[in-house]
Amino acid sequence: MASAGSQSHQIARAIEWLKGNFTRPLQIDDLAAQVRMSRSTFHHHFRSMTALSPLQFQKQLRLHEARRLMLTEHQDAATTAFQVGYQSPSQFSREYSRLFGAPPLRDITSLRQLAARESA
Repeated sequence: MASAGSQSHQIARAIEWLKGNFTRPLQIDDLAAQVRMSRSTFHHHFRSMTALSPLQFQKQLRLHEARRLMLTEHQDAATTAFQVGYQSPSQFSREYSRLFGAPPLRDITSLRQLAARESA
């Protein structure tokens, strides 16, 4: 458990902020200042706790939420891309494919087929 004021606690606060604001543009300097750390110290401790940079963490939050929206809300990829904070559907598709191993439409179709087989 991270004690208040510790570096772990500060990073946990940054993670909570990212979870609540993942659609917004990420300003590392602002987030580091918010948790009272220098940029380099913030990066170091964030990576040691999450194994990701703050930007990579934000991307994963965005992409997992996008996957959820497309799967459960039946949204198309372009609409979802903008909703989770991407400025470009093509960038979204590239990053989605990199994380999930397939473009959005193919991945969601595959997940739906798998769910249908499992429920039958």
